[in-house]
Amino acid sequence: MRALSRRQAVALLASLPLAARAQAQGWPSGITRIVVPFPPGGSVDPIARLLQPGLQERLGATMIVENKAGASGSLGTGAVAKAEPDGRTWLFTFDNHVLNPFVLPKLPFDTEKDLEAVHLLGRAPYVMCTSAKKTYRTLADVVAAAKERPITYGTPGPGSLGHLATVLLAKSAGVQFTHVPYKGGGPALQDAIAGHIDLFVGSAAIATPQIQGGAVRPIVQMGGQRTPALADTPTAIEAGIAGFVAEAWWGFFAPAKTPPELLRRFSTEVKAVTQDESIAKRLRESLQVTLVNEGPDETRAFVRDQMRLWGPVALDNQIKSE
Repeated sequence: MRALSRRQAVALLASLPLAARAQAQGWPSGITRIVVPFPPGGSVDPIARLLQPGLQERLGATMIVENKAGASGSLGTGAVAKAEPDGRTWLFTFDNHVLNPFVLPKLPFDTEKDLEAVHLLGRAPYVMCTSAKKTYRTLADVVAAAKERPITYGTPGPGSLGHLATVLLAKSAGVQFTHVPYKGGGPALQDAIAGHIDLFVGSAAIATPQIQGGAVRPIVQMGGQRTPALADTPTAIEAGIAGFVAEAWWGFFAPAKTPPELLRRFSTEVKAVTQDESIAKRLRESLQVTLVNEGPDETRAFVRDQMRLWGPVALDNQIKSE
């Protein structure tokens, strides 16, 4: 049989279905797993499941989302860190990824050395809000009240970014708040709605629907700039806390020594999937995610910067996750 010319080979590849082209480009055979180190619900699991069909099609691989929850996400993360670096195991996780080395004792893996940064998907601001029944309307109101009596705030858990961010914000404002940790953002938000705690601090992904429904009132958002869904809510910087930014973020990681070409390929395909307007719209409107879509090098630098930012906050204030 006469060998195909380069031009003929390129034409043949272009004529193949997308999944077949992906296989022709050498994606590892077998099942590809996206490990979500949290239970269903929240924000990490639904985003992973939103991306899964598009990634499966583009990579030409059987892809599953596997929940492996426990220990503030470190159980599933540890499983990925120990997996074979063959391109068939990927971690999709949340901002506490950079906090766990400081708030969890004896973490059984090194966050930077045992995992490869792959893709920073997007960010969303943390939001401080209060029950619609409460009288607080501004950060100044909350700070003034805290000087008169204890002010309580709920977060998704001890050692969460909401916890660290509020400790830092309170110190910057010259007051103290009383932390009430919960097992997840949902229960904390429900207690805030009922007025059992003064404040809820969590990502805009979980708070915005209740804000839009009128159950809670936003006090301040903690992103670098206002988001469209919270256009009337000032940032912490605008409220007088200079340089203060605390954002939720979502990203992909892989076992250390996963081949660089697979890291780049996976990152490229995640970005391509999110360029589908129906996907982008759901991320933007349902979860308040501002897409970033940065690759391995940028994500590695981001993780390093976040660890340098929040690590001292955890250590200086002796914050631990239970």
